[in-house]
Amino acid sequence: MNSIDLTPLYRSSIGFDRLGALLDSALTSDTSATGYPPYNIEVLEDNRYSIALAVAGFEESELDINVEKGVLTIRGERAKTEEHKYLHHGIANRAFERKFNLADHVEVTGADLKNGLLTVNLVKEIPEAMKPRKISINQSQNVLEHTDENKVNEKGDKAA
Repeated sequence: MNSIDLTPLYRSSIGFDRLGALLDSALTSDTSATGYPPYNIEVLEDNRYSIALAVAGFEESELDINVEKGVLTIRGERAKTEEHKYLHHGIANRAFERKFNLADHVEVTGADLKNGLLTVNLVKEIPEAMKPRKISINQSQNVLEHTDENKVNEKGDKAA
């Protein structure tokens, strides 16, 4: 299955176009995608996350981290070195590119390279206008009064 029909969602919702594109891209089978480099996505707190990529052998200058239109892109490209004669070559020296779709209001707060792990820190900052808020009910002194039709006025006549 390469796509989902989101027509029912679009009939009754507005502004979910990005969700549809996100689902389509997640379900598209990309034959060129590899598991390199391996990574972890960790929840640190309610609104804090981190992504750790195993980038052993890469230096800071060989790594590039960008965020554009809600997509975090991490690229690595090794500097060309002199040719070696290997008896066994098991350590990957290839370039890579990893993309992560970020939810609304998720921002990258920093990155750190330590012991072969590139850690990217993220935080979800919900704007004040979107946070839940309590609405108080004010009781006003100006209460509307109405007369009952069956009420009798001072003269004994029924009120109109």
